[in-house]
Order: sequence, then structure tokens, then C-alpha cells
Amino acid sequence: MLEIRIHGRGGQGNVVAAYLLASAAIGHGRHAQAFPAFGAERRGAPVAAFVRIGEAPIRRRCQVRHPGFLIVQDPALLEVPGTLAGLRPGGGILADGAKPGVAGRDGGEIVTLPATRLALEHIGRPVPNTALLAAFLTLTGLMPLSALIHALEARFSGPMLEKNRILVETAAAQVESGRWKEVVHGVAA
Repeated sequence: MLEIRIHGRGGQGNVVAAYLLASAAIGHGRHAQAFPAFGAERRGAPVAAFVRIGEAPIRRRCQVRHPGFLIVQDPALLEVPGTLAGLRPGGGILADGAKPGVAGRDGGEIVTLPATRLALEHIGRPVPNTALLAAFLTLTGLMPLSALIHALEARFSGPMLEKNRILVETAAAQVESGRWKEVVHGVAA
């Protein structure tokens, strides 16, 4: 089973990102669960969401404390204590950033993608979730981008769906395909 924790702020689409990733996995024939954890429930407050993906039914119901991967939608949260807590050794961190890049950090590799900028350019809103999910799937090879597109089709239609499709393709092209493919097997719980 693979566990992913998504960090961001209220209004960035953290919970939607978790649900989209789980929906994509289920649509691709896997078992998955997604759920949020809220502190102060207001726009801009830190929010965490959790995703589990497995080949067998998932019976675990607690928060994800030792994720194999972190997706961080607000780069300022990288400096907040607890954001990186519990990351499995060798795990990966995907974060919104000013430009694409790769660096080592706190026992894992961090890949950055200008997800908010891409979202503004393609959908007109500063919501980095779709771009980060496309990058995550490209990095891990966990499932094809078409699984994410199918999850988006269940949520959007018309021009917004088309803008998200273009965003998925653009974001995926900015990261190295399969870079974390072997990491997936090493960090699965």
C-alpha cells in the first residue's frame, strides 16, 4: 500500500487533490481512500489530506503518519515543523515552487514545479492541485495520466475540463518521467 500526504492551505484544493488521486486509482482498478484533516477551518489555514492506494482492500483508517510521498501545495509549508515529519527514508517530496528543479532534503528528494503559475496560466486560478497530481503521476509511474483525466471528467466539463487537460499535459512535461518509479516500491507500507 502506498501512502501520500498532501499539505497546503485552505482554498488551494488539497482535499480535491486527494479525492482526484483516489478516484484516479479506483478508476485504474486499484483500491484507494482519501480523507482530509482540518485545523482552523478557514481559507488560508494549513490543511492536510491523506491518500492510500493499494492492490488489496484498505482497512487502515488512521491519518497517514509515515507517507512514502509528500505533495506540498504551498512551498512556505516546507519550513513549518511537522510538514516533513514521518516521511519514509528515501521518500519523495513534490512541491510547488518558483521553477522546476530537483534537490535532496531531509532524507528524501524534493522535486519542485511552478504549479500555481501553471494553473494561473491555464485555468486562470491559483489552484496548484491538478498540476501537482500530473507531475506526481509522471514521476512515479503509479498510473497513466489518462486515469487522472478520467477523474477530472467526473468533476468538470466544458471549457474547464479542457483547460485542466492542457494543464495536466503541460505539468507532466516539466518533470522527469519515471524518476520515482523505483521509490514507489521502496516506500510502500
